Amino acid sequence: MQVVADRVSLDGPHGTLLPETSLTVSSGEFAVVHGDPGTGITAFGLALAGRLRPTTGTVTVDGAADPARLRERVAVVDSPGVSEPDETLPLRVVVAEELALAGRPANQAAVADWLAARDLAAYARTRFENLAAEPRTRLLTDLAASRAGAGMLVLDRPDRHTSDVDSWWMLAHEHAERGLAVVVLTATLPVSALLTTPARIGRLEQPAPQRCQEEPVP
Repeated sequence: MQVVADRVSLDGPHGTLLPETSLTVSSGEFAVVHGDPGTGITAFGLALAGRLRPTTGTVTVDGAADPARLRERVAVVDSPGVSEPDETLPLRVVVAEELALAGRPANQAAVADWLAARDLAAYARTRFENLAAEPRTRLLTDLAASRAGAGMLVLDRPDRHTSDVDSWWMLAHEHAERGLAVVVLTATLPVSALLTTPARIGRLEQPAPQRCQEEPVP
């Protein structure tokens, strides 16, 4: 699977929300995209997922402009106002909702088993807002990756929860190693804190994503 954003821009009610930005990411690759707060970083992620129609430019999946397929294959993780869970819900309810969204069993036993497998059973009744940053991001990312047909993950600013880059960097790398395309949007941390040169909002020439899964031998 390959997703290509070519000169994508978005206009808002008060002017340009997202300046022209390009990015290419494929299965088994991990790309970091950095933008300053207010530069439409979330809008770019939603455009990659086929949830926002670009004002200019195109987003294609495997060479086709197919927003419906993007919506089926691209999961947007923990995006404020979009896919971020209700912070007041207990963890067990959030997991049940996400399992149901993934088309998996979501009854009490299934939720208990899922939490126990990740050493989170003790937090089942904890309000989601009180979950630490690392398990929060891992939990939501793992649940999104379990959705039937998921081919790409877009993690929306995990850096807003923690300054520990490693906590989400290794997680993204793990999912790319398993064959997913992974894009992490960042805005809170400075570029100097990131572990590689990121793609940047408002640019057309971008560094190549990290390849985490070996290319199959012809």
